[in-house]
Amino acid sequence: MISAHLVKELREKTGAGIMECKKALEASGGSIEEAEKWLRQQGMAKAKKKSERQTPEGVIASYIHAGDKIGVLVEVNCETDFVARTPAFKEFVKEIAIQIAAANPKFISKNDVPKAILDSEKNKIISTLKLENDENMDRIIQEKLEKFFIDNCLLEQPFVKDPSITINDLLYQRIAQIGENIVIRRFVRFQVGEELEDLS
Repeated sequence: MISAHLVKELREKTGAGIMECKKALEASGGSIEEAEKWLRQQGMAKAKKKSERQTPEGVIASYIHAGDKIGVLVEVNCETDFVARTPAFKEFVKEIAIQIAAANPKFISKNDVPKAILDSEKNKIISTLKLENDENMDRIIQEKLEKFFIDNCLLEQPFVKDPSITINDLLYQRIAQIGENIVIRRFVRFQVGEELEDLS
């Protein structure tokens, strides 16, 4: 029998509904930690179903980091203007802006990394490997590329407020919580003193 106290505790931690919390606790034998994982997996499943929906609405938000040395502009889209105006959606957008300020990603996802940059990164990795005929070379290259993606791709990065999950996990959690598809569309990060890209 799952106690009301456990349900309340899980609900406070996750923001999930009472019945979902009860179901999660039953499925995980009363363990809060396992119930959180169960809810996360369920949320991911629901979120993946929603991820094909169009997202014509959303907001552009700004964030200036303490000390006024780093600034971020980010556009996050959703399905309806109603959701775009909710506190939950605005809080998510703020979390993403803070992540960008703190972790300095260059791209949103792995798919956004240009082929030229990926090839250059692979060549750098290969040049550092002493044994070019090493049978583990492909695995080593893949591992080092994964590290590159974590460092440079927003969705692959650990969430600064909870490094046990990635930004992609956080995105799916919010999709499940809010009930609409959400897309991080674009961002720009400014830092005082950084070199400007040559656009000529």
